[in-house]
Amino acid sequence: MKFPLITVSALALAGCATTYEMNLMPRDSGRMYSGIATDNGAGQGRVDITIEDKRYAGTWVAITSDHSHGWVSGGFGYGRHGWGWGGLGATVTLDNPNGGESKALLTAQDGSGLRCDLRNSGGYGGGVCRDDQGRVYDVQLRPAPAPHG
Repeated sequence: MKFPLITVSALALAGCATTYEMNLMPRDSGRMYSGIATDNGAGQGRVDITIEDKRYAGTWVAITSDHSHGWVSGGFGYGRHGWGWGGLGATVTLDNPNGGESKALLTAQDGSGLRCDLRNSGGYGGGVCRDDQGRVYDVQLRPAPAPHG
């Protein structure tokens, strides 16, 4: 019975993963570069970016969430024995108006680094990456199209 439970759990977790396309443009030229970011559904994931012939790879982690959850309760009403407190409550989700923030730390095979500060809201976002030489790249993020097949 353990094997089917493990299989179902793995499939459920895999269903939470999302892939994002990344477009990067350096501030000193109009050249476009690309990358892929994945979200494992737990506030972190992998990032792969290719600039020129150099591939940067690493991970990102959420610094602030794009939403918060809370419990709201209270109230009063009139019952058989007069006025009194009731027991109403609900879970509430609030969007962060600034979107979620993430930090990505990437390295290339030659040991050089790329650091990215990313922001997202509703699956779309952007940010800035900087390499070791101080070159700055503006970033766009969007959900990758679903594979056909």
